Parts: sequence; structure tokens; C-alpha cells
Amino acid sequence: MKVIDHLRNANGKTLFTLEILPPLKGENIKNLFGNIDPLMEFKPPFIDVTYHREEYVYKKKEGGLLEKSTTRKRPGTVGICAAIQNHYKVDTVPHIICGGFSREETENALIDLHFLGVDNVLLLQGDAIKSEARFVPEPDGHRYASELLEQVVKMNRGVYLDEELETAAPTGFCIGVAGYPEKHFNAPNLKTDLKYLKLKVDMGAQYVVTQMFFDNQKYFDFVDRCREADIHVPIIPGIKPLTGKAQLTVLPKTFNIDIPEALVDEAEKCRDNAAVKELGIAWCIEQSKELIKKGVPTLHFYSMGKSDPIYRIAKELF
Repeated sequence: MKVIDHLRNANGKTLFTLEILPPLKGENIKNLFGNIDPLMEFKPPFIDVTYHREEYVYKKKEGGLLEKSTTRKRPGTVGICAAIQNHYKVDTVPHIICGGFSREETENALIDLHFLGVDNVLLLQGDAIKSEARFVPEPDGHRYASELLEQVVKMNRGVYLDEELETAAPTGFCIGVAGYPEKHFNAPNLKTDLKYLKLKVDMGAQYVVTQMFFDNQKYFDFVDRCREADIHVPIIPGIKPLTGKAQLTVLPKTFNIDIPEALVDEAEKCRDNAAVKELGIAWCIEQSKELIKKGVPTLHFYSMGKSDPIYRIAKELF
């Protein structure tokens, strides 16, 4: 079933959904299921699965020379989506990214997903390679998520890269895109960021999932700006509990977000990470209660491979 249909069928009730990371290369999928199993108590109608681009590694050769090669540390998004749907009978939402893929590779991944009965995709530009200062698309790849969206929309109409195909079957994906309550780091300002979000909705995006935030007012303000900009699709809040002191600096740097002063002040008083985790869970529970009260379509939790904090939060809410 499509994400948009799950949201409509909820009839105003806030759902529980989550995003997971594929296991690191070489890990057993049973470890992933072990993290998902407890959360099935809250009946998530869909689960997002992230996609991770290649990274450069340098291997030392004889004579001290370095050989540059690429690797994917978390492969398997397509297979994991199929495994989750088969194991839990729950819909999945694979993330499809621009970085590291040509248009043909993207088309082939989408064909595989369509054959597997995956009805949803979340389209993202993706990150730059860690060793590069800016995002660089692959040859014959997409630079922007809007270009990727255009390809998926065409496939939904039965238009493939091979223009000579006749009576090609349309794919029918439900398309989600990302929204940034605190602005995408590449956008010069919020107004410009919203302009491109509206472009993607006008092109065919059916819902928006936000970057994580710790201040609900930023989400509420973002939704208001979207409505004023004539963006009327569902806007799903993405949230995550703080679980350690290091995240006070890592999360703002990695995701270009602010952490409220009150949360930082209390976290800095904590004696250890266990205490920070308890603080983060309590903060996220209160944050979630307010979001539910405002009637958000779903609470979408970024699990980061850790289910215990999310289980404890959901147990208080659902």
C-alpha cells in the first residue's frame, strides 16, 4: 500500500513509523530484525530504509603507493525492503539517492523495487563523498532530487530511458521528498528552500518527511510557511531522541540543525551518557505528545540502529 493511503486511512490518528539503517557489510540481517521486532508492537504501517552511497578507501600497495577504490559500507537497501515486507508484512520506503548512481542504475533499481511489490520511494540528493567538499553527480547521473523525481514520475507514466520501448508498464510509485524546517545547508535562505520544495510537489511529490528537529516550533513554523507557499501535501515530522553527549556537536554538524538551549544545558549537567539518554527520552516524549496534540500524520522516528529508546518513547504514546 502507498504511504499516502496509509495516512488517509488513519482518519486523523497519528501513526507510528520509523527509519532504519541497512546493516554494515558482513552483518547478519537477524541483527536488524532484532531491532525491529520490539517496535512491531506499535504497528508501523511502513518502514523507511536508507540508501548509502559509495565511499573512497585507499589501500597501500608495494612501494608505499596508495590505490584508490570505492566501497559501500551499507549495501542492500533493495533486498532489505523485500526482506522486511516478506518477514513483517509491512510496507517499506526505500530511499533513492542521486549520489553514486547513473540514470540507468537508478532505473534498474526502481524496476527491481517495482517487481518486488514496493510501492513507495523517498527521493533525495544524498550526501557528497566524505573526502569531497561538495556534491558531484555521477556521469549521466542526477545532480538534484528534482531531476531524480522527474525520472520516477516518467516511469510512473511508463516512460523509460529507452525511448524505443513500446507499451512499457508504468511503475506507480508513491513519491516522498525531504523537507528542512531549519533550511537545507545548500540553500541560501528558507524562502529559496521552500521554492524548490514546491517545485518538487508540483512535479508529483505526494508527501514530505522533515529532517530531524528538537524544537517543535520550528516544525510548526515550517508547516505554516509551506501552506502559505501553496504546499498542501502531508508533512511528516522526523524526530530522534538524544542518546549521548557527543550528539550535541555531531548532530548539528552532520544534519545542520540547532539543539535548544534548554536541552543542551540539561545534557551538559548529566554525569554520563546513560543520564543523557534518559533526558533525551523524556524530552522526546514531551515533544511527541505536543506533535500528536497538533494532529501530525505520523511520528517518524530516526532509529539510527537503536530501538530501545524509541520503544520506551512509543510505549508512552501508543
